[in-house]
Amino acid sequence: MTDDEIRQQVRAIIAEQAMIDVEQVSSDSTMDDLGLDSLGLVEIVFAIEEQFGVSVPYNANEPNSDEFDISTVRAVEDGVIRLVAEKD
Repeated sequence: MTDDEIRQQVRAIIAEQAMIDVEQVSSDSTMDDLGLDSLGLVEIVFAIEEQFGVSVPYNANEPNSDEFDISTVRAVEDGVIRLVAEKD
């Protein structure tokens, strides 16, 4: 799977949870920009884990932890790319 394919799938997951079209999700979007709350973030993490077969080091009690950056869509994409590369 290429990095671009991973980015597209991550955006699709985020768009589904935000209930918006994937075209409305940009790399610079924050989760707040997309109207996502903490429950939405947890759902995104579960969907990413299921889609890519990885374990996302995200703690909902400490969302600003350095282990997995969720500050922007790009940060999430980069984190998933890293996790997939580490898995392989």
